[in-house]
Amino acid sequence: MVRKKALSSKPKPSAAAEKSENRRPSNAERSAYFARREAAKVLRSVLQGDAQRQAVGSIKSLVYGPSVKNKKATFALVCQTLSRQEELIYIIVYDILFGQEISLVGGDAEKFLIGRKNALQSALAKLLVRKKVRSIEDLIDFYQPLDVSKPCCVRINTLKADVDCALLELGKQFTVRKDDIVPDLLILPPHTDLHNHPLVLNGSVFLQGKASSMVAAVLAPKPGWEVLDACSAPGNKTVHLAALMRGKGKIIACELNKDRIKRLEDTVRLSGATNIEVLHGDFLNLNPKDPSFSKIRAILLDPSCSGSGTTAQRLDYLLPSHATDVTDTERLKKLSAFQKKALAHALSFPAVERVVYSTCSVNQIENEDVIMSVLPLATSHGFQLVTPFPQWHRRGLPVFRGSENLLRTDPIEDQEGFFIALFVKKSNINDSEEQNGIRNTHRTISTQKRHFKIYSLVNRKNVLMPAVYSGALKIWYSRLILQRRTRRTKLVQ
Repeated sequence: MVRKKALSSKPKPSAAAEKSENRRPSNAERSAYFARREAAKVLRSVLQGDAQRQAVGSIKSLVYGPSVKNKKATFALVCQTLSRQEELIYIIVYDILFGQEISLVGGDAEKFLIGRKNALQSALAKLLVRKKVRSIEDLIDFYQPLDVSKPCCVRINTLKADVDCALLELGKQFTVRKDDIVPDLLILPPHTDLHNHPLVLNGSVFLQGKASSMVAAVLAPKPGWEVLDACSAPGNKTVHLAALMRGKGKIIACELNKDRIKRLEDTVRLSGATNIEVLHGDFLNLNPKDPSFSKIRAILLDPSCSGSGTTAQRLDYLLPSHATDVTDTERLKKLSAFQKKALAHALSFPAVERVVYSTCSVNQIENEDVIMSVLPLATSHGFQLVTPFPQWHRRGLPVFRGSENLLRTDPIEDQEGFFIALFVKKSNINDSEEQNGIRNTHRTISTQKRHFKIYSLVNRKNVLMPAVYSGALKIWYSRLILQRRTRRTKLVQ
């Protein structure tokens, strides 16, 4: 009787609902249906990678990959959904509450959630009251991160295109200029969308930030060399090396994560590079004495890091781990330990003349501290730090003697927070000075003494520098957010 009563109490669908369910979906509805599923697939990869701390790629790179057809709709759904925080359910609920109207045409998930639309809207109304905002727009805006507009940077793949020809072609639609530091890099206005541009789709142009493009340029391998990219995926820096080498010589692209191998192979294929050999394995397990690596003359080491310098660009602030990882010192210590081990391993290859260590982190523990820890070993192997791009004004934190040879970019002023260190064998220093404006810095005695005073001060108060650097950045950013929210509150009132 109970079962019978429950069945009889189920409301019958209205005539309009039956008609809607039986009609053929429109093109817009069909597009939205598939966009939700593409967005759910991206979300699954993003959330799994975030939970395991082994990201297959950033949100942007996954959305704008070749497998996603409706890129703009998928990108919007993923970002807006994550900013609320399971995949398809997230997407459909977002569309019901904040996005387009969903008809009964669709899958079981859509039908299930549409039947609970009133309950979802009621819960949303309570949330508006609790947050003391008047509209959905105010609620969404309240949680938006500070928008820091950055120029659009593109690197010309000289394996496929000429820089001047690409400049002329892009100049037909946009204002374009050459970068004053990185060769083959063009600068376009902020918010320029080139994801569907023919030059991007055919691999003639790569969407790559200025700081990221600096890394391969600093290593500056010569055509004919054998080069090792130790942590290669997704491969933008790898194919940049191939272009700098004019497709000659050999690049071993090492990558441990099997899910990232496919992305690496896709990038290599798109670039047209024929001198790259993809190696699926752990860089730390490579034997420097193995004959296969006896001719390696340059190593690019861009290891796993916190990504704290590119959080805004990668959209990492939308991920569940972001709220808990801001002060995750244990994770930073583990990353730093791995980075030190990897850099020491890179310096041990017998024929290597040049090693670049880079991160997209602003944390001293992943940058200057790593370099400082391996300096004695580097010196014993005949390496010393040299200064990449001397005209670049931002240098390493003065926490050890020689940190002025390090290069930093700022996440606010330069829109990306990168760190680059270049080790060169002493016998090759003069050769290094001739490449890409790199110099070895010879200091006078007075400069050495002045710098040594700073070094001594930092050693006596070794907690001061990281606190000042990261703390000042957080205070500056927090004040901007506070000012913005104060203005919003006044508007609402």
